[in-house]
Amino acid sequence: MIQLAWLIPLLPLIGFAIIGLGGKKLSKGLISIIGCGTVLAAFGLSLGIFLELHGQSHTVKMFDWINTGNLKVDFSFLVDPLSGLFLLIITGIGFLIHVYSVGYMHDDDGFHRFFAYLNLFVFFMLLLVLGSNYLIMFVGWEGVGLCSYLLIGFWFKNTDYNNAAKKAFIINRVGDLGFLLGILLIYVLFESVSFATIGTMSGNAEYRQYADVIGILLFIGACGKSAQIPLYTWLPDAMAGPTPVSALIHAATMVTAGIYMIARSSFIFDYAHLTNEVIATVGVITALFAATIGIFQNDIKKVLAYSTVSQLGLMFLGLGVGATTGAVFHVTTHAFFKALLFLGAGSVIHAMSGEQDIRKMGGLRKHLPVTHLTFLLGTIAISGIPPFSGFFSKDEILAGAFEEHKLHWVLGLVASMMTAFYMFRLYFLTFSGKFRGTEAQHHHLHESPKSMTIPLIVLAILSVVGGFIGIPGSHLLDHFLNPGSTGHHVDWAHEIMLMGLATVLALVSILAAYTVYVKRNTLPAAKEEDMSRIQRIIYHKYYVDEFYDAIIRKPLDFISSITYRFIELPVIDGLVNGVGSGVKWLGSTVRLLQSGYVGFYIFAMTLAALAMVYFTLIN
Repeated sequence: MIQLAWLIPLLPLIGFAIIGLGGKKLSKGLISIIGCGTVLAAFGLSLGIFLELHGQSHTVKMFDWINTGNLKVDFSFLVDPLSGLFLLIITGIGFLIHVYSVGYMHDDDGFHRFFAYLNLFVFFMLLLVLGSNYLIMFVGWEGVGLCSYLLIGFWFKNTDYNNAAKKAFIINRVGDLGFLLGILLIYVLFESVSFATIGTMSGNAEYRQYADVIGILLFIGACGKSAQIPLYTWLPDAMAGPTPVSALIHAATMVTAGIYMIARSSFIFDYAHLTNEVIATVGVITALFAATIGIFQNDIKKVLAYSTVSQLGLMFLGLGVGATTGAVFHVTTHAFFKALLFLGAGSVIHAMSGEQDIRKMGGLRKHLPVTHLTFLLGTIAISGIPPFSGFFSKDEILAGAFEEHKLHWVLGLVASMMTAFYMFRLYFLTFSGKFRGTEAQHHHLHESPKSMTIPLIVLAILSVVGGFIGIPGSHLLDHFLNPGSTGHHVDWAHEIMLMGLATVLALVSILAAYTVYVKRNTLPAAKEEDMSRIQRIIYHKYYVDEFYDAIIRKPLDFISSITYRFIELPVIDGLVNGVGSGVKWLGSTVRLLQSGYVGFYIFAMTLAALAMVYFTLIN
């Protein structure tokens, strides 16, 4: 079955082609079957291959792709435990999001276009994960960037949504430049872009000295895709797309690409000690920074968006301190509960007739029983309460940080505390207390259809039990990813102390959120004037967007305006228009030779004959 790995990305690509070409001629039922069915089939194939792996790596070659000069690149897939795990995440979570979308997008005019884009998104992410070399990975890397642009700006008649799509596209290009330069440097040094070849050679002393340079360039690319400081600002704005898109970007595609790329390039990062310090520092600062912003956000999707940025920061912390398995483990559990939370938020928005401000919600528990219960389970999981899935994966990262860098561990612990607080703030304000919306919204409240609630239930179950694949002492995931590894580097006394401390702090945070938002019935300030100065700064996300606007966008706009007025109009346009005018004059003059008047032709013949006689006599 492993030799059939090429079918996994091909199936959603076929779905994209059929739905894209068929368009509105296909019924919504048929589009749903094709869109969901192709991803389900890819999941079934991924599961079969996953069960056959047994810790082994396999290369499946399709054809010779590039053969020019010294550059020889095969179009082949690398099927190993790391890619096998990501295949399950992408296709499994992707399938549930497809099913949910059938109900969520049912009344949208762009139903067919939406499913075509979703399938294309899954295809490029699978290509990114399966590629056996950096070039195939880069094709998938750019492809998911394109699809995120299409889906974030899906409702393209709204200018704000188009701006959000452009912002995501442009910021990611900055990161992509770093990734591309890293690939070029890799090729110059190793004369290959194959993971297998580079992995074999990277341990040689002559290459180790370049590990930090390559590592930094690759990490810049990862910062763009996985929304780390300073390239994180696109992700919260990406909430402009339909909610299933947010779930797909945050859980199964796009933002996990950076984590995967760093984990896949471990043969380089094993020798890039300075880069690992940078990764851990950037990761933990991002985790803390985004967590503080999450506390003061009132848009249900933006709270979740900043929680994603924060959780990705913890994953990078794990990569930086050498807890790579912990980081991949957290990618897995995060996919469960973050997809659940986003789809739950979509169910809430669906019931609230499009309302996303949690200050105008409240008391939804009795109206949305399934959404409420599953959302609560997801909130507990991301808060790190045992034995829910987020607890085990987050604990493994914090344990790794404790061993390597105590300050990073403290900052990571504080970020985790904040996560528990703002997530339960979100939960209490949405589902507890009295309803604060309009009478029309109250009348419209209802639970979502089964096509939306069944994926919620499945994801809730995974969020509850998913962490058991990584219990300390019998770490099944670590044994799968790293056969022969002991998988435990912290002694049990410290481990229990760390787990107990993290749990107590998370519970204290939840109690604080309960006291503020339930017991005291406090509501977030309705107006900025009612906020303190510090609250206002954090509410405005530290004015980072405004800072970028002032130092990058406005200067570039000014330079563009100057070059337009003094170079493009008088020089380039003048040159182009001058050539056009000259050709036009020449054509209008020469056309007289073909006027069709016999008298003119006889006159011309006479002149020509006289000229011939004249020159003959002269000679």
